[in-house]
Amino acid sequence: MSVDIAELRKLFLFERLDDGQLTKLAESGKIVEFGPDENIVTQGEPAECLAVLISGEIQMVQQTVSAGTVVMPRVSQPGVYGGAVAAYLGDRAPQTYQHTLRTTAPCRVFILPAKKFAQIVAEWFPMAMHLLDGMLSGGRMAREVIDRRERLTALGTITAGLTHELNNPAAAAVRAVGELRQLTKESRIQLAQLAEDGIAPQKLRHLIEMADRCVSAVGRLRARTPLEVSDAEDALGESLEDLGVEDAWDLAPALVNAGFDDSNLDKVIDQVGREYAPGALRWLADAVEISQMLNEITEATERITKLLKDAKQYSQMDRAPFQMVDVHELLDSTITIFRGKIGPGISVVTDYDRTVPQIPAYAGELNQVWTNLIHNALDAMGAEGTLTIRTVHDADWAIVEIGDTGPGVPEAIRERIFEPFFTTKAVGEGTGLGLDISYRIVAGRHGGEIRCRSVPGDTWFEVRLPLRENSQV
Repeated sequence: MSVDIAELRKLFLFERLDDGQLTKLAESGKIVEFGPDENIVTQGEPAECLAVLISGEIQMVQQTVSAGTVVMPRVSQPGVYGGAVAAYLGDRAPQTYQHTLRTTAPCRVFILPAKKFAQIVAEWFPMAMHLLDGMLSGGRMAREVIDRRERLTALGTITAGLTHELNNPAAAAVRAVGELRQLTKESRIQLAQLAEDGIAPQKLRHLIEMADRCVSAVGRLRARTPLEVSDAEDALGESLEDLGVEDAWDLAPALVNAGFDDSNLDKVIDQVGREYAPGALRWLADAVEISQMLNEITEATERITKLLKDAKQYSQMDRAPFQMVDVHELLDSTITIFRGKIGPGISVVTDYDRTVPQIPAYAGELNQVWTNLIHNALDAMGAEGTLTIRTVHDADWAIVEIGDTGPGVPEAIRERIFEPFFTTKAVGEGTGLGLDISYRIVAGRHGGEIRCRSVPGDTWFEVRLPLRENSQV
């Protein structure tokens, strides 16, 4: 189909060309009409033409080794282009198409042969050709460096957060093991002393059964106020002292924690006799404390196990890259990783709609999105504020919103925050906001959307993810 230079002049790509240049373009190329769901150019085929949209709607799809299929949002702006866009580089340009251009509606496309395109650029814009060459290669190298650094930053966040969170339960377990070792030694000595004193085997059996009941009672008693506990310890301490028990006031707290009172004290005297009661009570107190130490170790190790499970969920270790996932599990694992960076002045509020169904997603990559958004929110708020994470859904989308009470995103830069390399941080502070990578993951990898709305004290990033898998992804 012949080309009308008036049509070419309307395209932003050619609007600054003069009539002579437009005429040469028109003579060099042609207009081709495509129906919906047709490929204008196909990734991997020889890069033989530059395609410029005149009317209709197209979508770019790219297969990558590391990220799989990347689908970009649909565009309908006349003048958008694709295909052999770097043909002016000659032999240094890719010799095959690096992406697929697919129509999503009937289209009219200006097709310019790659060799003609290269000749025109070299003839009309010799200086621009060298600048574009430098920008293309420099931008590619910078993008690779930024991507690597973002991944290292995410790894550092995992390591620092996990180390901080693991330290407390690990320290508690180490302390409890040290005390347990000493208590076990004292318990054996006390039991040997009772045997040396001549306690009858049957009485010793009664004492062991009583110890089992005391241990079982630990942690199962009704809740008492600190004042009630203090009064009970005072009363039992006096009774133990009257009975001639050494260190009575040291033994009382452990026995009270097991529900011990004067009635239990009378049972011990009845079962083992007053002669052996002081030694028996010391052994009982040791048994209760040993049980408490074991409970502390159990709680600490369970906490460590949960942290490791959350870290595994966050990193998606041993998981298929594309899977059905629960966004709440991903969000919770990311929050866990950030616990060490959330100061005492920051409140975390989660408002989850548990009816949000599982979604098809690259879970590890979504965790990188949550990491970037939460990290930015914490940075914005500083020492005080509220971080809010909420989920909702409609018929087509799962919606995750992450909000903060920081100073907000100025309107002057709001349109630029998703641009590559853009940052509001000072030189030497971080590698950027991570929003370019987040946008590429949400929009490109998942066919979703990411938006920002912000006023001072109320900033929200909204991530919309499709509930159903796009068969074309």
